[in-house]
Amino acid sequence: MSDKKSKKLSRIGTGAAGLALLLVIIGAANLIIANLRLRVDLTAEKLYTLSPGSKKVLGQLQNPVVLKFYFSSSSAEMPMGLKTYAGQVQDLLKEYEIAGKGRVTLEAFDPKPDSDSEEWAQRYGIEPQQTSMLGQPVYFGLVAVCGETEQVIPGFNPRAEATLEYDVTRLITRVAWPEKPVLGVMSSLSVLGAPQNPMMMMQRRQQPDQGWAAFKDLRKDYTVREVKTDAEEIAGDIKTLIVIHPKDLSDKTLFAIDQFVLRGGRLIVCVDPFSVADFEANQQQQNPMMMQMGGGAAGPSTLGKLFDTWGVGFDTTKVVADMSCATKLNGGNGRIEDNPAFLSLAAPNMKKNDLLTSQLSQVMMPFAGALTGTGSKEIEFTPLITTSADNACLIDQMNAQFGMSAMRAQLKPDGTKRVLAARLQGAFKTAFPNGVEGGATNSVPNHLTSGTSTVMIFADSDFLCDRFCVQMMNSLFGAVAQPINDNLTLFANTVEQFAGREELIGVRSRGQFNRPFAKVDALEVEAMKKWQSQEEQLEKTLQETQQRLAELQKQKSGNERMILSKEQQDELEQFRKTQADTSKQLKAVRKNLNRDIEHLGLTLKVVNIALIPLLVIGFGLYRGIQRKKR
Repeated sequence: MSDKKSKKLSRIGTGAAGLALLLVIIGAANLIIANLRLRVDLTAEKLYTLSPGSKKVLGQLQNPVVLKFYFSSSSAEMPMGLKTYAGQVQDLLKEYEIAGKGRVTLEAFDPKPDSDSEEWAQRYGIEPQQTSMLGQPVYFGLVAVCGETEQVIPGFNPRAEATLEYDVTRLITRVAWPEKPVLGVMSSLSVLGAPQNPMMMMQRRQQPDQGWAAFKDLRKDYTVREVKTDAEEIAGDIKTLIVIHPKDLSDKTLFAIDQFVLRGGRLIVCVDPFSVADFEANQQQQNPMMMQMGGGAAGPSTLGKLFDTWGVGFDTTKVVADMSCATKLNGGNGRIEDNPAFLSLAAPNMKKNDLLTSQLSQVMMPFAGALTGTGSKEIEFTPLITTSADNACLIDQMNAQFGMSAMRAQLKPDGTKRVLAARLQGAFKTAFPNGVEGGATNSVPNHLTSGTSTVMIFADSDFLCDRFCVQMMNSLFGAVAQPINDNLTLFANTVEQFAGREELIGVRSRGQFNRPFAKVDALEVEAMKKWQSQEEQLEKTLQETQQRLAELQKQKSGNERMILSKEQQDELEQFRKTQADTSKQLKAVRKNLNRDIEHLGLTLKVVNIALIPLLVIGFGLYRGIQRKKR
């Protein structure tokens, strides 16, 4: 009996020792693994991996950069959501330190009240945030230091998580290469903001015009200088010129742009057959005083003679429509309609092997025009953004302004792919071989007649207007302009390539968290085609009925004109029947569309919820059967 007890105790002791050893091994393994940075990014676009652009910037650093991360981690006032986000930010900063290979050092500080860390945070410009009325302020920002140069992100905002890596990499480039290139901006719109009369603003209760968000962001990395729309010369220190909606430019100004390009200046131009921003601005400028301050009637914009010389075609009377890129808009009376002239362009519309557009997934262009390259031998015309080939066409810009009812008759896809943005590169010739009479530059006899340069052309200017690219969001750190698409990314990519550091393009153009429903979009396009076809047939039947009624009416005389004949009554009855049948068919199109979408959704739910568990169960049963056979 004692032997059995001793054996039993021995087994228990051996088991306890084994268990203790296992716990020690697990604890040691956890300790070792905790100090290793083992991560696997399984997202399709590698959203959680430091981008090649950031790594390239870090590899080019000549002097060491110190990142000082200030976060009130010990504060009871810090919201839990910010604590979670701060962990993500610090984790990303650690990636920078690792990828920097000794060129980047990360320092973390907890700025407690009345501490040295808090004093330094305030000196650097980290903004204290008040989370409660009586609580202590908290800090959540980053400082980059390289030599004597300092730059700061005053506060991280979780709403701007999509641009986090870009913001940090840009911060590093600012301290590593502090000199700012000079950008010239010429526009018939107040993209840089307009000077305001304080008294008039108080009377009208207006907010100051601070300009478009796209250009406010440029001031962080460039010296932005306004160039008047009547300028006769472009300053020599301007290396890149941005021209937005160049409406009714004089030959003197066109000649100044011409000479700028020929001397090697980089040009970014946004022309437009119909500018919504221009139209709305002119609607607000009704009195003569406002018109004298830069109003003018709304109208199309182009570079005219310059485009002709460069071999670029641009019809200012036509707007591009594409049913596969239609945007859902308010059609009035509580209706939502798909407007094909209000383009929502996706990844298939972008040139995949070009740095500017390869990572873009959604660009919005309202009432854009179409560019054509007529085949200049010296200039390479490279389309970067295009429509689909099967569902696109051109419509009159006047009709496009009045919605689907006005443009429906012209929606006839013609199998032609339209170009919405293109890059020109090569040897340019002057559009003014004899200069311009009366211009300031005409006094220089040896003006340039040719030169090598690069020009970027967008067939729309509204895509940079705030209402089409950002939404203002209130947060703990104030109002933030949050991008709603890739419009700002596209513009910033272009400016970076023309005037800044190209490495930042790959950082900014990261993947999107929202994935498009391509199959649903295709179903809606097909339904739109069916709807349009049947609606056109109904309109045709209505016109034929009205024509027959008019012919029957002509056969009457005197008082008979006031009475419907038997033939007319029959015609009306037949039309009402046709109208009712067509209405049922239109409802059936929408019903079938919804049914197809619901069927697709049900299929996805079955795959996501049921299929994977069934596969796991099946694999378990298979393994069990195999083990029994052994």
